[in-house]
Amino acid sequence: MDDVYIGRWTRVSPDTDTVRRLRDGMVGGVLSFPLTSFHDDGSLDVDGFRAHVAAQVATAPGAVFPACGTGEFFSLDEDEYRQVVTVAVEEASGRVPVVAGIGYGWAQAVRFARIAEEAGADALLVLPHYLVAAPQDGLVAQLEQIAARTRLPLIAYQRGQVAFTATSLRRIADIPNVIGLKDGHSDLDRLQRLTLAAPEGFLFFNGASTAEIQARAYATVGVPAYSSAVHAFAPEIANAFFGALRDGDDKAVERLLRDFYVPLVELRDRVPGYAVSLVKAAARLRGRPVGPVRAPLTDPSAADLADLKTLLTAGLDLVGAAL
Repeated sequence: MDDVYIGRWTRVSPDTDTVRRLRDGMVGGVLSFPLTSFHDDGSLDVDGFRAHVAAQVATAPGAVFPACGTGEFFSLDEDEYRQVVTVAVEEASGRVPVVAGIGYGWAQAVRFARIAEEAGADALLVLPHYLVAAPQDGLVAQLEQIAARTRLPLIAYQRGQVAFTATSLRRIADIPNVIGLKDGHSDLDRLQRLTLAAPEGFLFFNGASTAEIQARAYATVGVPAYSSAVHAFAPEIANAFFGALRDGDDKAVERLLRDFYVPLVELRDRVPGYAVSLVKAAARLRGRPVGPVRAPLTDPSAADLADLKTLLTAGLDLVGAAL
């Protein structure tokens, strides 16, 4: 799978169809990160996950990213991971791209990459490596090692201990099947430098927690695409926000930010891990079969759950939907 280069930093992706579909999806809708369904005893609920993904795909997201951070990748064993990615591919049925999460050190990431490839995923999101800080050369080498061992396109994810410089961005963009970057740092100075350093056609998207809060700011540095945790439990709200942002309806954007998204972030920030467990709790409030979170995450307290229900009801009312 050879890359073709035209000029210094213009490249044609090794998988032009996947890149085209992802680019089109990013323009047309939010990126969906489905929740992984568990039974009350903590075991994987395959049927519940299938129903959840089917509902997500039906709302026309730009792409589906199973087994990533919101999907509790860190808690899945390899067999569970295989089932999750397989179900996502089956339910997407070619309608939207499926980008599976992989992570830990490169050797383990490659094991997940091979499973995802066998399951039919279109691309891979490389989650930040486990635990240790690393120099720029090591961050680049991590992607080189993974890319050398999979035929699937890779999207790097910078968050936590992973933060690329402009020089490193050029280097990872030179790796044949690295096609894009998800940013979770929200450092717009750094991100602007990265977008200016990137080759033509390199994909970027906003992966901040509750990305809608910063969506307008990201767009000013050339990164309008974003993932939406809210889409996992209230696609009506997520799609209404996306449409208002796309159409330049500042009043609608600000109303949704002020009356739903900002209070949601304030609630999320009460307890570590609520970025996932609140999303799951909100999905359960709407009858979605996603089940509880797995340790070390914890489900919301009764008081926080009551506040979440009040906020969710109000948010849905803003877009003409009901709990």
